[in-house]
Amino acid sequence: MDAIITAAGKNSRMINDFIEMDKTPIHKLKLEINNKPLLVHTIENVLNSDVENVIICLGHYKDEIYEVLDHYSLVDKVNIVINNNPEVGLTKTISNALEENMDNFYLFAAADQPTLTSKTINDMINTLENSSNPKNTISILRRRKIGKLDSAEGLGMPFCCYGKLLYDYINKKDDNLNPILREMIKDGVEFYALKEANHLELLNINHYKDYLEIKKEIEKN
Repeated sequence: MDAIITAAGKNSRMINDFIEMDKTPIHKLKLEINNKPLLVHTIENVLNSDVENVIICLGHYKDEIYEVLDHYSLVDKVNIVINNNPEVGLTKTISNALEENMDNFYLFAAADQPTLTSKTINDMINTLENSSNPKNTISILRRRKIGKLDSAEGLGMPFCCYGKLLYDYINKKDDNLNPILREMIKDGVEFYALKEANHLELLNINHYKDYLEIKKEIEKN
């Protein structure tokens, strides 16, 4: 099992938050918890799981993000794929990375998911590998129900699946993931949702207040 971590977005919501606070914008992935950037937390949790190889997808702010990887000695521990055109959606970012090797199983995660634990990653890997048809199955962190799903409403990363299965749906599309996942489940792809290791895994960091909430919760322990 390898991993594809997406870090190619515009960071627009976080930038707008900083502008509204009359502060100099800081890229979301460079914000720190316990004196370590969110990006580094995410990568280290993936590297500490059963994942063998990690691919980082860069686009917007690629130089800033590369500097973080270099500073924390992660450049040699990951493979970097850069979008030739940064103005693309999430599905195009993922398909660019998958073109290197579709015939493999992957964990798909966002770089701004520092609360994703190695335990949950391993649980998703094991669920996929032990399914009756791994090449037609997605194991995913739940948003609502746990177990076999009949709806992909609200779902997104992180999840594990066969590379070519996802690629066949996102190739030549430039969209967000949820519409793709809904299409897949409608077509009979089996979805298994896993319970979170802790409530923080279900929190998204879209805005500065989200970051502060998670930072406070983690650093008080």
